[in-house]
Amino acid sequence: MPWAQIPVGHQSRDRGHGRRETRTVKAVTVNTPGGILFPHARQAVRITRTRTATGKTSRETAYLTISLPAAGAHPADLQDWIRREWLIENLVHHVRDVTFREDLHQARTGTGPAVLATLRNTAIGYHHTTGETNIARATRRANRRPHDLIRAVTSSNPRTQ
Repeated sequence: MPWAQIPVGHQSRDRGHGRRETRTVKAVTVNTPGGILFPHARQAVRITRTRTATGKTSRETAYLTISLPAAGAHPADLQDWIRREWLIENLVHHVRDVTFREDLHQARTGTGPAVLATLRNTAIGYHHTTGETNIARATRRANRRPHDLIRAVTSSNPRTQ
């Protein structure tokens, strides 16, 4: 795509936690015959995030295709949707990768990966419902006190410590 010639559709700036972020969204309607080899793609989107923290600047660019026409998905909406998706990534997938070391796991065939992902999601969900914000700490506590966890899951009046 000729991204340099496509105008910026939306830009936002945020400050917080000792960093500055600028997010820029460019979106273009895909009208070429044959499309861009993505079935049902109506728009191509580029989101660039520039972050400056402790004097260091980094840039991350994400490319997406979406099936909504420009009238149904304005650049500001796209940015909001993508930020929400990244929030989910941070809340669940990051915990699975870092706390449970999911990327290092050797289960690669059959239903093993899906079963283990379900167990990890269940553990994360359980800890969230009990008010835990640090899943790693809650998991270590549950490992040291498995009877508390079994009692909480099987009891009709669950309590956690």
